Amino acid sequence: MAYNPDEWRREELIRTIERTVERMTLRQLEALEYELSTKDYTEEED
Repeated sequence: MAYNPDEWRREELIRTIERTVERMTLRQLEALEYELSTKDYTEEED
């Protein structure tokens, strides 16, 4: 499957974020979840 540059960059960012999140402590994950939810980043987009 051929990716356009935006799709490739998105996939790259997801991989980087996944690796970072895997190393976070519970406290860090809870803080991240709080930040995401208070900024409505966890809401599903239509």
